[in-house]
Amino acid sequence: MSGRDEPELAVGADAFTQQGAGLEVAVVGAGAVGATAAYDLAREGADVTLYDRGNVANDATGRAAGICYDAFADDLDAEIASDAIERFRALSGDDTFPFVECPYVWLAREGDTVRADAVREQVQRMQENGVVAFEMDGDALADRFPSLRTDDVEVAGIAGAAGYTDPSQYAACLAAAATGAGATLETDTPVEVRTDPARVIRPDGTVHEVDAVLVAAGARTKQLLADAEVPLAVKPYRVQALVAEGDLAEPMCYDATGDFYLRPHAEGLLAGDGTEEREADPDAYDREADPDFADDLLDRVSHRIPDADLAVERTWAGLCTATPDRDPLVGQVRDGLYVATGFQGHGFMRAPAIGQRLAEEIVSGPESEAGIEAFDPTRFDGDEEFAVVEGMTLDPN
Repeated sequence: MSGRDEPELAVGADAFTQQGAGLEVAVVGAGAVGATAAYDLAREGADVTLYDRGNVANDATGRAAGICYDAFADDLDAEIASDAIERFRALSGDDTFPFVECPYVWLAREGDTVRADAVREQVQRMQENGVVAFEMDGDALADRFPSLRTDDVEVAGIAGAAGYTDPSQYAACLAAAATGAGATLETDTPVEVRTDPARVIRPDGTVHEVDAVLVAAGARTKQLLADAEVPLAVKPYRVQALVAEGDLAEPMCYDATGDFYLRPHAEGLLAGDGTEEREADPDAYDREADPDFADDLLDRVSHRIPDADLAVERTWAGLCTATPDRDPLVGQVRDGLYVATGFQGHGFMRAPAIGQRLAEEIVSGPESEAGIEAFDPTRFDGDEEFAVVEGMTLDPN
């Protein structure tokens, strides 16, 4: 594919210093995070090869909901999410991928005191961290969003810096832009990862020695590193979603009491929940939704948007990844070996910022302070026992 055919993503060009010139990097996993990191590394002058066992957005990214918001109460999460939203907006366009601005609402129902208190506390902390967020009762919510049923709402939070996009289009755009910036894309190429020195082994047995390997292979990251004798404290878990015909222009919504989320979609709306709170095998999990999943979820969604006249189009299942403290593992885990996994279902919405930060960390070198200390993957030994807890929840950690 020639450079002429690639999307030209000139956003933030002045920030690229060619600091990575002469650096050779293998990125394993052409999902949203891997494709973004490959793009940013290539723009920094690094010699990048982006590998994937299948196609671009083959796994978790291709099954993601595409919801993007900065509604995080923690200051670090809010900063990363804000940077990601800004970059989604800047990189999107008619020739790249769509980003549709859409308010994000999260709510608790009457009688759900724990979650209602959590919503109020989150809004207050978001405001303290500079996140544009507001608290509303049911009446105010009805005035702002007449499509929502609100007579059972105790309290809602509203975040304005939010939107949605097509995850597969985003990843394809960034992967193409990476090749346009000089990276090499090798799809249908399952590789093995090794350390001392950092390298990947191609299916034909050839060894690709590099200065750094970044593994951003979603649920398969754990096994790839286990084969390299690098344990990770992460567990893949199965989630389910559907697309339905129906009329919904806005908002995106998370009903914490009802335990589901929804957003507008080109075909009507996208909704999900269906989290299985147990570890799943990324090579053997059921990619089809459970038989009763759609009917159960549609009943709950119809309660919240009763005038939408919904009809299920398709359902599916995907994988998210959990960690002991519900924060991701991002950064260097061994000399020359970097990881990005454990996002608890929030990986896609953070991808533009996480990919950029990883690229900065890799080109700056291990002595720099470019890494995200709170997400340091070496904070765990890798053999910790912990329960899988879904990422989109208001329950305490």
